[in-house]
Amino acid sequence: MAYPEDQVPDHLLIKVEQRDDPVSVVSEDDARQRSAMYPKLMWGAPIFGAAEQDGGWWRILQLNDDEPQHARDNLASHFRRLHSELPDTAEHVSARAEYETAYELLDWEPADELTVAGRRYRIIRAQPFIRMGADGPEPPRPTDAELFPPGTSTLGRPQMDGFVLDPTVSTGLTDGLVRMELTSSFVSLDAGEQVRAESRRAVTTHPNVVLLPVSYTISGYVAGTWGQRGPATYATPQAARDGGSFSMRDFVLDENTAPEEFMAAYERARAAHQPPRTDDFEVDGVPCRVTRVEAFIRVGPDGPEGPRPSDRDSYPPPARQVHDLRAKGLMPDPD
Repeated sequence: MAYPEDQVPDHLLIKVEQRDDPVSVVSEDDARQRSAMYPKLMWGAPIFGAAEQDGGWWRILQLNDDEPQHARDNLASHFRRLHSELPDTAEHVSARAEYETAYELLDWEPADELTVAGRRYRIIRAQPFIRMGADGPEPPRPTDAELFPPGTSTLGRPQMDGFVLDPTVSTGLTDGLVRMELTSSFVSLDAGEQVRAESRRAVTTHPNVVLLPVSYTISGYVAGTWGQRGPATYATPQAARDGGSFSMRDFVLDENTAPEEFMAAYERARAAHQPPRTDDFEVDGVPCRVTRVEAFIRVGPDGPEGPRPSDRDSYPPPARQVHDLRAKGLMPDPD
């Protein structure tokens, strides 16, 4: 359907703006060059989180879970925190009751949409991807922000938290072209038929996309193939170097070592570890690279996309899980 220029619905709008300030010009040039150097988009597994709507656009509460139920559990924890922070007075009795009802519901039911204390909440789905080129995955760009000096990167708050999902915010030319490409993209044909059908349907039900803040991970080159070294992603390149270049699996002791001795030795090794300061380095002879991870969320007339039926959701809500285990005799009843 065609719309007059000034009447395009917000959920369909991609606004491209040429910015002339020096930072924007350099960033745009970086984006243009990298899109040519790393032209192939490689999809990752979807990630899940929760968003809140308070009168206007949706705002991300958190977005780092590998299954929808993990996001529901975190949303229940969010409601518990809000409940505990409100004074137990007559003024707040209604809101406290709504928060309690909400987290008790999420303990039992896989609810993806709730209205609590006048605000809408939704479990949301995002699609990560990395760019690949002839030399491997895309490393950080020169214009990517380093917010903290080496060794203090854990002080930063995840950039996803609080991010507003507003598809009408203007973007540069390169990101605008990427968004237009992603609006019609769906999973590759080697996926199952249900996955393909749901992906095609999402292009219609949620026809626009919002690009999310970039995150970073560590890729390793093993047996001629680049792959993610660990599941974690980080807010800045230095955080990836600090956190991703040393892990529990890199630390080997005798299998008979007592747990407390192992943890003490691990903490000493962790404290002595000197993270790399470059984007390409080796860990135990394995070539590694700090890798740029981009992601987007599909949006439609009613906001961001939620989980799809084919998304992996491997366990029930916690109270339901305990109930089922007790019913099967696999967990004792409480005394």
